[in-house]
Amino acid sequence: MTSVHETAPSIPLQRGGGGRRVQPPAKPMSWAMLSRALAVPLILGLVCFLPAVIAAQPGTGVRDTAYWLQLVLTCYAGARLATMILSTGRRLLQGVFWMFVYIAMGVAPFAQAVIGQTPTPMVGPRSDLVTAISLILVGCAAFDLGALLASRRPLRRRTAVRSGGGPATAHRIRLRLLVLLAFAASGYYILKLGGPAIFFTSRQEISATVAVSSVASPESNVGSAFLKGFGTVPALLALLFYTRRLVTSRRARRSPSTVLVWLALAILNIIVNNPISNARYWFLTVLVSLLFTAFPSSAAMYRSVLATGVVGALVLFPYADRFRYDDAGYRPVQSSSVFEPLATKDYDQTVMFANTISWVDTRDHTYGRQLAGSALFFVPRAVWSGKPEDTGVRVGQWMGMNMTNLSAPLWTEFWVDFGAPGMVGGLALIGYAAARTDRRYALAVSRDGPGPGSVLAIAAPLIAGYTFILLRGPLLQSVGKLAIGALCLLLVTSFRGRGGPRTR
Repeated sequence: MTSVHETAPSIPLQRGGGGRRVQPPAKPMSWAMLSRALAVPLILGLVCFLPAVIAAQPGTGVRDTAYWLQLVLTCYAGARLATMILSTGRRLLQGVFWMFVYIAMGVAPFAQAVIGQTPTPMVGPRSDLVTAISLILVGCAAFDLGALLASRRPLRRRTAVRSGGGPATAHRIRLRLLVLLAFAASGYYILKLGGPAIFFTSRQEISATVAVSSVASPESNVGSAFLKGFGTVPALLALLFYTRRLVTSRRARRSPSTVLVWLALAILNIIVNNPISNARYWFLTVLVSLLFTAFPSSAAMYRSVLATGVVGALVLFPYADRFRYDDAGYRPVQSSSVFEPLATKDYDQTVMFANTISWVDTRDHTYGRQLAGSALFFVPRAVWSGKPEDTGVRVGQWMGMNMTNLSAPLWTEFWVDFGAPGMVGGLALIGYAAARTDRRYALAVSRDGPGPGSVLAIAAPLIAGYTFILLRGPLLQSVGKLAIGALCLLLVTSFRGRGGPRTR
């Protein structure tokens, strides 16, 4: 809903029967008026009220420099998230970025600082935690700077062929190929694991089944990663494309074949992409990308995802690993406060950044080696004997942890390789790319943008959902599905098009 800024002409009162005055019809409330009404309570809630409630919790935390820096970071991220929610435009990637920062690197670490507990122990000095929080703040500022630079560069409109022969027909053929790939790859994945029933047991049982399959090998996880990736990603993308067709085309909604294909893809995704057999972050990707695709122009849906995402991450997410283990291995969360799970599980991003700083101090930066290992994730260790391990795994081994499935947020990946300059430059480039993508996505879903076949209208929601995984890290674990998604998008992309005038 857009706001009207012009002054409305005065409408004289009309007289009804018997000389009675008749009031003109009331004007509908614009989003600008509604946003002004919501701005103050939203900003106060995210920036003031929630941090104050956390600060009042009982605990043994020390109110030192790290505590106050964490409070500043929480308020800064809360203000930026409120800006994204109240924005008149739909900034998918930037909005999800600030939602993650506010939750995982703001509210949760602040609760840990107050309560005096962390999900993962900190092995280095307290000064490394101060450095980590400071670098996170600097990285957030660099992201904002990159987004600001992108907003000042004009976009070039691209003209896409909406219907008819030629490229439109080729796109439909490519989309059918993607559907065939989805059914073939997911079908092989289902058969390899022993049938659909195992997908409704637990992630532990699925991982054990994949480990004993002929695809996986003790020396490398590449085979199992490709099996899971091709078994889940093409199915999701095919569902997103057909969802957009149904949303944007009345002709598609009246076509029985299109509706039947969509229903078949929905059933396939219920099997391979359900929250029981998949990690919570991947199911968030599925849910967020599907919502943004099904409601491409809904400002209310965009704002609802960001607003309810905060509540869900703080209240529901720590309890959402019910199906990670079987009944014997499941340990329910026991807590007397809604903030206690934030200090005891899941959100270890800040403390792991501090541990990584301590680890780098004992050796040196890797100068691109870790990022190279992530970029060449598909190379088996049998071929590349010195292939780097996950950053989180390497730091966990150095810490002497038995469980090394630890996070390595994007700030950490840049820091390990290139130090502070690389981290600032990397976050600035990501902010620039996110802002440019958000602006192009806004054109793609607008009435004068590309039609139902727009690849960016699918890619942007998918990347927005996958941002949770990329920001949490480690990169080596996350780039596999991202690369498979890129290959699937290339399969349906038409590179024909004419450049148009630049627009701001």
